[in-house]
Amino acid sequence: MELLLGIFTAFGLSASAGLNAYIPLLVVGVIAHYFPATLNLAAPFDLLANTWILILLGVLVIIEMVADKVPAVNHLNDLIQTIVRPVAGAIAFAASANVITDVHPVLALACGLLVAGSVHTVKAAAVRPAVTATTGGAGNIPVSIAEDLLAAFTSILAIVIPLIAGILLVVLLSLILWWWMGRRQKSQPA
Repeated sequence: MELLLGIFTAFGLSASAGLNAYIPLLVVGVIAHYFPATLNLAAPFDLLANTWILILLGVLVIIEMVADKVPAVNHLNDLIQTIVRPVAGAIAFAASANVITDVHPVLALACGLLVAGSVHTVKAAAVRPAVTATTGGAGNIPVSIAEDLLAAFTSILAIVIPLIAGILLVVLLSLILWWWMGRRQKSQPA
């Protein structure tokens, strides 16, 4: 059961990184720094709990949150984050998987990269353009705020209650797949 919970934690954190690259890393770092009995990171991931890294991550969270809410800048931010978010997801996955499981680091990095990259792709290539098109851009700020809250909530849940986070992740991925399939069917001629 511990292995399964560790995997749920890793997947929850990497999915959160697909929405906001730095929130799950900051959550992992803060919990490892202040509650090492809950999350004791192995080297080299223990650097996430370093005070200076936590300050840097806090600044990066603020920068990404602001950039994601400014029209036109948010599209440039998503372009830049196409590389950053999957890498952050890989780090979050590997750091958390290394705590609880014996998952090989390369496999953990690859899984985190794929999960965060997939969530980011859905966000940047499907959800955000649809929100921009249907609301004339007015819906981007509330959607961005919701994404940040979801990333924070999922990151905390992934560590504190990984089983619930795993279930939420499966439900979220199922809803995204259902939405995507419905969109795809509507675009095909009859």
